[in-house]
Amino acid sequence: MNTLTIILAVVVALLVLVVIAGRAGLLRGRTPQLGVRDGRLKPPKRTPNSVSSQAALYPDAPQRHYAAIEPFPLSADAVQSLDRLRSIVAALPGAQIVEFRPDYLYAQFTSRGLRFVDDTEFWFSPGENLIHVRSAARLGRRDFHVNRKRVETIRATYVQS
Repeated sequence: MNTLTIILAVVVALLVLVVIAGRAGLLRGRTPQLGVRDGRLKPPKRTPNSVSSQAALYPDAPQRHYAAIEPFPLSADAVQSLDRLRSIVAALPGAQIVEFRPDYLYAQFTSRGLRFVDDTEFWFSPGENLIHVRSAARLGRRDFHVNRKRVETIRATYVQS
């Protein structure tokens, strides 16, 4: 065998192992501790793979500018607005509602192929009369704007309906 054949065989073997690991759930990552503490969702991640409408509250976060995204306006009262978000989120591919309360929604999104998991939270801030959002990949250094696109897709449906 020549060198090119060996390199190709190694690359194919690695790709097969990654796919098997993903399908076996080994690329899900660990479930982070989420929720609201002192009126804040968790800060943006240190790497460019999250978005947060509260990014400005964390001036030392290295990715706060990358992560910045607008909060959601209320469409009715807080409970109805979050319930509408819950319905929109639940209809998206790979979504699983993990927690739903009158002021908070937590969902996990699992990608089809390698089964990576992203965590998305919505929280009604009574002092601001807004719904804050945070969405982050569990693994990897980049998400290729997947979390931002998902949140903006949710927003577009939420605003239209």
